[in-house]
Amino acid sequence: MRFVQKTNYAQDVNLFLHNGQRFWYGLLALAVLLAPLVLDRFYLGEFAYLYIWAIAGVGLMLLVGYTGLVSLGHAAFLAIGAYAHAWLLTQGVPFVLSVPLATAFCAIIGYLVGLPALRMTGIYLAIATLAFERIAAWVIEHWESVTGGHFGMRVPDPTVFGMNLDGPVPFYYLCLGILSLSLFAALNLLRSPTGRAFIAVRDSEVSAQSMGINLARTKCTAFALSAAFTGLAGTLFSHRIGYLAPDAFTVQTSIQLLLMVVVGGLGSLQGVVYGAIFLGLLPQAIAIGRDVLPQWIGEIPGLEPGLFGAILVLFLIFEPLGIHGRWVKVRLWFDQFPLYRRATYKRQRSYLRTERVR
Repeated sequence: MRFVQKTNYAQDVNLFLHNGQRFWYGLLALAVLLAPLVLDRFYLGEFAYLYIWAIAGVGLMLLVGYTGLVSLGHAAFLAIGAYAHAWLLTQGVPFVLSVPLATAFCAIIGYLVGLPALRMTGIYLAIATLAFERIAAWVIEHWESVTGGHFGMRVPDPTVFGMNLDGPVPFYYLCLGILSLSLFAALNLLRSPTGRAFIAVRDSEVSAQSMGINLARTKCTAFALSAAFTGLAGTLFSHRIGYLAPDAFTVQTSIQLLLMVVVGGLGSLQGVVYGAIFLGLLPQAIAIGRDVLPQWIGEIPGLEPGLFGAILVLFLIFEPLGIHGRWVKVRLWFDQFPLYRRATYKRQRSYLRTERVR
C-alpha cells in the first residue's frame, strides 16, 4: 500500500498524488499518441468518437457529479454547438475561431437556462431541462434558414491554416488534443474556489450558503461551463457525422450522456473516460447480440434504449459509485491483501459532517 506523506500545502492541489501516477498516466499518454501507428481507419474513427463523448461527459459531470444538478437536456447543448459551428463555417469563419465562438454561445445559453432553474432540484430540474431540450429541437426543426430544418445541413471540412483535418489520423489527434485540454481545464477548475463552491453546493446548499457562497451565481456558472464543454464536443461531433439533422440529437442522446457519467462514476473525471468507453462499446455489443441471440429477441422494439435504462437503474442500485468506484475498491483490495476485511465495503449510510451533529 502506498502512503503519501504531505510536507507542504501545495501537495493538496497537485494533479498527481505521487510518481506512480505520473508514470502510468505518462504511459497511457504515450499509448494513445502512438495508437495511429497500429490501428486502422475504423478503430481510429471509433476512438475519436469515444473522445468526443468524453468531452461532453466532462461538461455533464461538472453539473451532475460536482454540483448535484440533474440534467436531461444536454443533447440540446450538443446540438447548439454543432449547428452554431457548422453555420459559422458556412459563413466563412475560420475553424480556429468558429470552435471558440460556438463554445461561448453555448455557455451563454447554458447560463440563461440556469436562471429559471435556480429554485428547482431533483426531478423538477430534470423535467425543466428536458423541456428545454424539446424547445431546442423544435427551433432546430423549424428555423430552416439557419439549420436547414428536416433537410439538415452539410458540415464543411475542418481546415486549420490550409491543412485539412478531416482524415482519420488528423481528426483523431484533434479530438485527443481537445479532450486533453478539456480534462486539464476541468481539473484546474475543480481545484479553484469556483470548483470548491460547486462541490459545497452539491453536498449541502444550506451549509454552502452559510459560508457565503452565492447559490444563484454558482448554479448558473455550473450550467454555463457544463454547456460550454458539451457545445465544444458538439463542434467535433458535427465533423464526425458530416451532415447535421434533427434526429441526430434526441432525448435518447441526453439519456446516453447521463448514463455515461453515472456508469463511469459520479464525482470523478476518470469516470468520464470509463463511461465513454462503456458507451462506445455497448452499441457494438448490442449489434453482436442481435446476430447471436434468437431472432425474436433482436426484433424487440426499443431494445437499445431499454437496455440503456436498465443498465442505469442497475448501476444506481448495485454500484452507485460506478466503474471508477469499483476500480478503487479492487485496487484497495489488492493493496490490503492478505489483510482484506470482508466488512470493508459494507453498505452504510453516509452522512454529511453537518448532519452528524444531533
